[in-house]
Amino acid sequence: MDGVSVAEDTVARNRALQIEWYGEPLGDRVRPLLDRLGLSQSGLAGVLGLSAPMLSQLMSAQRAKISNPAVLHRLMAVEEFVADPELGALPPDAVKARLEEIRGEAAPTTSGMRMTADDGPGESPKGAPAQGAGRQAGEPARLVQALLREVASAAEIDAAADLIADRFPELAEVLRVYGTGRTSEAEAHFARTVLGRMLGDR
Repeated sequence: MDGVSVAEDTVARNRALQIEWYGEPLGDRVRPLLDRLGLSQSGLAGVLGLSAPMLSQLMSAQRAKISNPAVLHRLMAVEEFVADPELGALPPDAVKARLEEIRGEAAPTTSGMRMTADDGPGESPKGAPAQGAGRQAGEPARLVQALLREVASAAEIDAAADLIADRFPELAEVLRVYGTGRTSEAEAHFARTVLGRMLGDR
């Protein structure tokens, strides 16, 4: 097998691993962020806490895994920000402020996670829209996603969900939503099941 074939096989294998770990190849996740935010790869790499060459290697599947949990956390935070329908109405300073905020974020931990019914939407940086329940749901939902995807592949999570689906359908749904679904789906599930009940009990 020549060098080109070996490289192609490596990329194909890494893309398959990325689909298992992250739901889709990282290039497919990152490119829309670059387009939506008008950032270069170097600019986004700075927000995520990566070198530009490392981000390029992850996007091209020359590397498979984001080894730093804080980088994965920031990537999910950028995705959450980009998914906000009000993003297009924000002034450039507000976008820059939010990206700087994300740049300074560390990976959430179970000891550091706090969620109470009294938590309000909070103030938004320099005119950025309040995220409300969606923002509150973002961090814990991403934490559960990161945990599941660290310990098992998408195929393993699906298999586990199938095993318990008949007796424990709600638990099987949790495994599928957080283990193999998109971040937006996990956040919506968390907001509906956890925040919804908390706010309903107030």
